[in-house]
Parts: sequence; C-alpha cells; structure tokens
Amino acid sequence: MVSKPIIFFANLSPAHRPPLTTFARMPHEAISVFDMFKIGVGPSSSHTLGPWRAALRCLDTIRSEYSLDEVASVTVLLYGSLAKTGKGHGTDIAVILGLCGEDPVTIDVNAITPKVSEITTRKQLSLGGTKSIPFDPATQVQFLFNETLPFHPNGLSFLVNMKNGESWSETFYSVGGGFVVKEGEEAGRGSVIDLPFPINTGDELMHWCMKTGMPISDVVLENEAAWRPEADTRRGVLQIWNTMRECIYRGCHTKGELPGGLQVRRRAFDLNRKLVNGRAYSDYPSWSGAIKQGGENFQYILDWVSCFALAVNEENASFGRVVTAPTNGAAGVIPAVLQYYIIFMNGDDEDKILKFLLTASEIGSIFKKGATISAAMGGCQAEIGVSSAMAAAALTESMGGSQRQVMMAAEIAMEHHLGMTCDPIGGLVQVPCIERNTMGAIKAITASQLALQSTPDYAKVSLDKVIKTMWDTALDMNSKYKETSDGGLAVHIPLSLSEC
Repeated sequence: MVSKPIIFFANLSPAHRPPLTTFARMPHEAISVFDMFKIGVGPSSSHTLGPWRAALRCLDTIRSEYSLDEVASVTVLLYGSLAKTGKGHGTDIAVILGLCGEDPVTIDVNAITPKVSEITTRKQLSLGGTKSIPFDPATQVQFLFNETLPFHPNGLSFLVNMKNGESWSETFYSVGGGFVVKEGEEAGRGSVIDLPFPINTGDELMHWCMKTGMPISDVVLENEAAWRPEADTRRGVLQIWNTMRECIYRGCHTKGELPGGLQVRRRAFDLNRKLVNGRAYSDYPSWSGAIKQGGENFQYILDWVSCFALAVNEENASFGRVVTAPTNGAAGVIPAVLQYYIIFMNGDDEDKILKFLLTASEIGSIFKKGATISAAMGGCQAEIGVSSAMAAAALTESMGGSQRQVMMAAEIAMEHHLGMTCDPIGGLVQVPCIERNTMGAIKAITASQLALQSTPDYAKVSLDKVIKTMWDTALDMNSKYKETSDGGLAVHIPLSLSEC
C-alpha cells in the first residue's frame, strides 16, 4: 500500500472540508490531438466529462491503494461553478456513473437515465461495477454553492470512509475540455514527452513551419509520432471524425424537446427536413449526396452550417455522445465547419479530414497553454472563441492557405469573440450555448476567407497577442459571467420560457 496522508472527517461537522493547497498556474505540457478531441457524453466537458474522469481516478486510487471491498461509503463535494451549474450540466450524474466504473467513451447513452434512476430509488451504488455500497445522491453528492477552491472554480472532492474506520479524501479540478488535475500531484504529470517540435506558442509553431517548410498539420503529425505509430494516429483521428459525423446525423434526425425543464425545442430536425426538401436518402453517405443536390446558394449553405452545429449541440444537451472540440459546450463548431468543407468544398477525403483535425488540435493546445479552454475561468470566449479559432485555422490550411494565413485566421476568429460571457440559463448547456455554436462556425468560415484574401505581413495583431489579450480579459471578467448562472441571460430569463 502506498503511504499517503489520511484526513479524518467522519466525526466532523459538514462545515469541515479537506485541507486545500494553493496552486500556481500549470506549466506548459505536451498535448496530443487525442487530448484536445475526446469522445464522451454531454452536456459539458468541464462539468460532466471532467468530474466523470475524476471519479474514475478516485476508483483507481481505491483499487491500487486499498480495496473496493474495504469501502463503507463515498461522499462527493462539488465546489464553485460545479455546484452552481452542476444540476444543469449533469455533474451529479457524471460522478455517480464514474464511481460505478462506467466509461464515458463506451457507455450506452440510452442507459444513463435508467441507471441513475435505479441508484436514486434503491439508494445503492455498485462501486467500480462490482461492490454494492449505500449511496443516496440527495445527501452524498453535495453542492457547495458558496465555497470555491483556490486553484480553479471547478473543484470537487471525494470523501471515502473505510470499514475499518479510516477516512481519506482526494480533490480534483476539472480545468476544461475534460482535462483533470489532482490536487497535490505534480502539474503536467504524465505529459512529459520528448517532441521533435516542442510548441507552446504561435511563434514557436511558426518557427518550426518556417524551418521545415511543412504545413502545420505535418508538424503535428510528426509530434504525434512521439506517442504512437502514424497508422494509429490516423485511425484514431478518423474515429474522432466518425463520432462527430454520427452526432451530426443523429441530431438532424431526432426531434422533440431537450431535457432540463427549459422546454427548448430541437430545431435541427425541422431545418434538415426543410433543406433536404423531399430528396430521398437512407444513411449518412446518401444524405450528404442529397445535401449536395440542393446546390450552392449562399443562403442554402449558411442554413446547412447552422443546421450541422445545432444538431451536435442538441445532442450534447441531451446527454448524447459527442467529441470535445475543444469542449462539449463548443462541440458543434468544428464538426459544422468540417462538414461544410467536406460537402461544399470537396473535402471528402480521409487525408484532408486528417489534416483538418490535426491543424485544429494544435491551435487549441496553444490556447490551452497560453490561456484557458474553461468557461469557468474565461467565459465563453474560452470555449466558442477557441473552437472558432481552431476551425478557422483548419479550414484555411485545407483551402490552401499558407502557415501564416492559418495563424491569421485563428487570430481573427478569436479577436471577435473576446469578452464573450458564459451565462447559461438554468445552468443548462442550451440557451445561449446551442446558438453560439452556429455563430462560432460562421465566424470561423468568415475568418478563414478574410485570411485567405489577406497578406499576413500587414496584420496588426498576432495569434499570441490575441491569446494574451484573451487571458487578460478572463482575469478581468466578473466571476458571475464565468459559467455560474449568476449573471447575464441566466438572471433575466425565467426558466419557464422557451428559446423558440
């Protein structure tokens, strides 16, 4: 058994919490394309996927240092933004499923509601999927609305009682995009790897592109080889796209009302049916063909881009399977722009899709290292803004833009998202989140077009400068606009009202 500090809390009052450690900002780390793009379950990467992964890590600790059979009870404490918007984001559901040992990548999303309902009714949880322990979600998942941990607004602690009377705790931070940091562990642990082209900033990325003459996607592909063979990277990236594609198709063919009580009606279904206009199809390939048959009218294409983005984020809001891009709340931007490229710009080729997603991932990782991709830290500029920059860069390279034009496109896209607040009504990833994905996708296309028609030599703002500005803006932004539902639309729109 590994020696570790033990925190005794069983006989303490509820006001007593595990001791906290003040963290500095994490140092730079090597980030893979599969760190930026993670397959999981909606509605939020930082409030659903992150806490889910934290629960799985707590399980790992129990298995490695103790035993599932030795556990008497587990209590979960949710702090800050996780508490304030946790119900709307399904944070309680996520930690319950994580403690059950369920995998967010493979779980049957249709089984989520019945499983959680059974646990709530029986007040029993199958820890790790094998050991039944008493568990009442109403008391053992606690929402601490007025407490925030020092390192990050998205904090959560697992308090574990053992049958022998021993007690201990672990605290995690969900720092955006499904990334999780454990309190007390060395920052960046597990990410130390020798990359041929180490990149922390936009300038460093440009340095390697100029030195090698390679496009951004090739630089990324060379770095990915430090983790795995190229064939595995290719296979994995295409699986990411297949998951995105299936999400778009599913969202365009599912009607009804989104869960959560806001009574938001799905729109992608009706928009898809209107735009297809009776053309026959039976699956994704024939559906894509039917879309192409509709022509290339500007308004028609614009409507389809919006439809693609709506479809993804309506699925996300319904606990559907999505890909963080770089987050769940912004999951619709990159798939919508990539689908636009595939259908309307002759991008239906595996090599082109690979390059698109590799380029997008590198831009996202630079934003994560230089600022944040967490709305609880930076507002919606950290989610929709970053995803729009990622998509703009990827589309620009795909359309033949130079490396500097790619960087310029990313900068333009973010520049026009600076200061965007995160103010979800009812703590749900629905209003204004779903529509913001359509805006982010359209801005990405516009930013790409502007960059392709511009000379970067005359640009006044660099990507690194806009990232620094974004971070400064995040630090200045009032906390009520950082995914707390304490400001903005969240306090002005009654929950009984529908968006549509």
